[in-house]
Amino acid sequence: MTSLDDLAARARSLVREGHRALLGITGGPGAGKTTLAEHLVAMLRPTPPEGLPAREWVAHVPMDGFHLADVELDRLGRRDRKGAPDTFDAAGYAALLRRLREDEDDVIYAPAFERDLEQPVAGSIPVPRAARLVVTEGNYLLLDQGDWSRVRPRLHEVWYCDLGPEERVRRLVSRHEHFGKDRDDAVAWVLGTDQRNADLVATTRSRADLVIPDAVIRSVGASGETSG
Repeated sequence: MTSLDDLAARARSLVREGHRALLGITGGPGAGKTTLAEHLVAMLRPTPPEGLPAREWVAHVPMDGFHLADVELDRLGRRDRKGAPDTFDAAGYAALLRRLREDEDDVIYAPAFERDLEQPVAGSIPVPRAARLVVTEGNYLLLDQGDWSRVRPRLHEVWYCDLGPEERVRRLVSRHEHFGKDRDDAVAWVLGTDQRNADLVATTRSRADLVIPDAVIRSVGASGETSG
């Protein structure tokens, strides 16, 4: 049975001979990706490999910072499908991963996604040169369509969060309510747009290097209801 300690050890093992490693965590909307990534990073930070500075040696760079802004989604007529593959700057995300893997810059700035605003915020996440492990997470890391096909080759491993559908839906509804939707609107969005995206992501499961079972994801904690 995989444990969180096992996952932390596997993530640490990706850093070899000082080279920067990129670990991806994927799964459908509400599957616990963000919470697991944050938990792993928190576990790893205090105990860097020998010779690396504490805290700075591991970084978390979510894919969600590459959401297109609402004004652009309105222009494209895609606002009602926010979260679908074509509502992200996939090429920009792939380019960031390339820069991170090439490891030539003193610091690389990545965008974040502000859930209170439901908007991306540029230049929010600094990745210092000292970061030897970068954990990134998002829905479409294994999608082999269009510009998304450029993502997987940049990553050393990709793990798939296999949270059961009932719990995943419950968490998603709770998240949407937490960020302002009334219950009816939250349920409609989860069973419509989110579910279509989840069905697409599920088709990529077989491409993952590791499938993280439901029990492990649940063990991370209830904070998964508003992230991942």
